[in-house]
Amino acid sequence: MNDWLHNLPIVWMALLVFGLTALLTIAIYGVVTVLSVGERARSFKAVSPGMLPPLGILFALFIAFTASQVWNDNDRANSVVDREASALRTVAILAAAFPGETETHLRSLVRSYIADAVAQEWPMMARRTATLQIIPYSLAEALQLTLALTPSSLGQQTAQREISSALGNALDARRQRIIISQSQVNWVKWSCLCLQAACALIAIAMVP
Repeated sequence: MNDWLHNLPIVWMALLVFGLTALLTIAIYGVVTVLSVGERARSFKAVSPGMLPPLGILFALFIAFTASQVWNDNDRANSVVDREASALRTVAILAAAFPGETETHLRSLVRSYIADAVAQEWPMMARRTATLQIIPYSLAEALQLTLALTPSSLGQQTAQREISSALGNALDARRQRIIISQSQVNWVKWSCLCLQAACALIAIAMVP
């Protein structure tokens, strides 16, 4: 259900959410109208309109706290993806310090890692099934290849050190983005949000 909803275009998602909210509002209003007879009608009329502002403020605070988590996760995700991309670009650039087969092999491993991440890891992250138990083969091989090099100049020594550091940064960024992909708004927060919304709608329907 979540995957189906999240894959909808934003316009259709908004129409669905507002439509369901409207149907729920109509249902609550209808139930309250049917029940507001006799003694219950007098009880319903005793509900003070002064309850509505506090309920609205509490509902707004729940939404703000929930949205804050989503925005923070989004900012962190963008940051680690940028860091991973920057590290891989550094590897591709510094590979030129080892011309020939080594340069070609390093760049090929970087391309392979990117292709695997796009084709396999990102869809798994969307389903929250990505795992840290499997180390990406391409990056592991690139790191082993880099550490096995025998630099012949000071420039190659520096490049080897920087490539190793960049590969470590890429692995750490990958770990962070997979961890972030597991983050979600838990059911307790959703339950509180829905309960508060229902209470606000019921109070609005009962206020004369």
